[in-house]
Amino acid sequence: MPFLPTISMLVGYLENLNSDRRIISISKMRMDILFFLGYDLDEELPWHSTLSRTRQLYGQEVFTEMFRLVLKQCIDKGMVSGRRQAVDGVYVKANASLDSMIEREILDDAAAFGGELNANQEEDAAEVVALKKLRHRDYNDLPAKKNPGNKTHYSPSDPDAKMSVKPGKATALNFLSQVSVDTASHTITHIEAFSADKRDSQCLEEVIEKVKHTLSSNGIMLEEVVADTGYSSGEALRALEKHNIQGYIPNRGQYKHERPGFPYNAEGDFYICPNNKKLTYRGSYKDGNYINKQYRTSIKNCHSCLFRDNCSALKSKGPLIKQTEDSPYYERMHCRMLTRKAKILMKKRQSTVEPVIGSLVNNTGMKRINTKGLVQANKCMTMAAVAYNLKKLLKFTMRKVHINYMAKANLARMIKNSYKTSRLALSGIQVTVKNYLYFSQSMRKLLKPKPIKINRFL
Repeated sequence: MPFLPTISMLVGYLENLNSDRRIISISKMRMDILFFLGYDLDEELPWHSTLSRTRQLYGQEVFTEMFRLVLKQCIDKGMVSGRRQAVDGVYVKANASLDSMIEREILDDAAAFGGELNANQEEDAAEVVALKKLRHRDYNDLPAKKNPGNKTHYSPSDPDAKMSVKPGKATALNFLSQVSVDTASHTITHIEAFSADKRDSQCLEEVIEKVKHTLSSNGIMLEEVVADTGYSSGEALRALEKHNIQGYIPNRGQYKHERPGFPYNAEGDFYICPNNKKLTYRGSYKDGNYINKQYRTSIKNCHSCLFRDNCSALKSKGPLIKQTEDSPYYERMHCRMLTRKAKILMKKRQSTVEPVIGSLVNNTGMKRINTKGLVQANKCMTMAAVAYNLKKLLKFTMRKVHINYMAKANLARMIKNSYKTSRLALSGIQVTVKNYLYFSQSMRKLLKPKPIKINRFL
């Protein structure tokens, strides 16, 4: 891979520039960037199209390998624990506008007209073209659809971009970015682009598989995953247990841990109503993306029931309780989320992955994708993660050097202070010893017995 285009793209994400033209124009005016790229002041930089062509020419595996090399350096420096990962998703604006969206039926009709044109003889070609124009005119005369959706509309400039919306924000054409962050050091361990019409729970299995593979190749075992309610589904919970990973994900609101007045018998697989009647299993049905189990009893049991007026399960055809087939997974997750550890981890998730996503969007040029297509968007997100991890690595290295310098300075200061203290202590001891010797000599002289003089004349 050419060195200059790659480093120039990296400069764009480090400087929060999401335009190839701006990367080249800013680099021409910055001496530090020119020095980083290895260019002199009088040398001409390549055209901006060199960056876009390089991005399209090389596959995702090249950018992924670059991300893994930077991540490996972070692991070698001891920055990544890897044992626990926090996962979250964010919508990233695509390089397409809602105004460019058209109905899918027009494209289907155009393809049908093209096939019809090739099948007919030359003399019938004019008639087919006229019919095609007539059909298009009819479509243009139709009133516009009030609520266009991903199933009925698409953007010709970027068909991979999908409509999505978050509470409090306007609807836009976006891509979905899934980010996995190490909770110990806020280092990104995986990032990937998905279609915006997917839910977070549909992406979790693929994310944990790739995170597990990346960490295991560096001798680290993934043990725990922390995520928000958007990742709660039977499919996601099954994937966690399949990979022997302990998840901490709050259950979705549709799941009911218990139903007041209707205790569940796990051995017989039935519910008991307040009137002591059994609601037995009567089959399963698909409700959207979920498969629910039905528990019913005969309507005759409700005719003379004293609790009929306040029965929460009573329907027109008799009492009915719906429960998902994945209730054992939800039940285990519910019990785990009641622990003190789960509450601590959910607070830690908010202070781990969410600030990282905010930094990616606001500081590394990931607010808007400047390419077309899901594959190219994935490359842009990968390079943004490379820039983020490089910043973390440099900050950690400089902090370590600063700590080592400060440690040496503190050690030298301690030795110097201890030397002064020892000198003072030694001088004090010397003074004390001198005083003691002087005092003892004085006392010895004072207490020394005087010889007794004997009078010889007595």
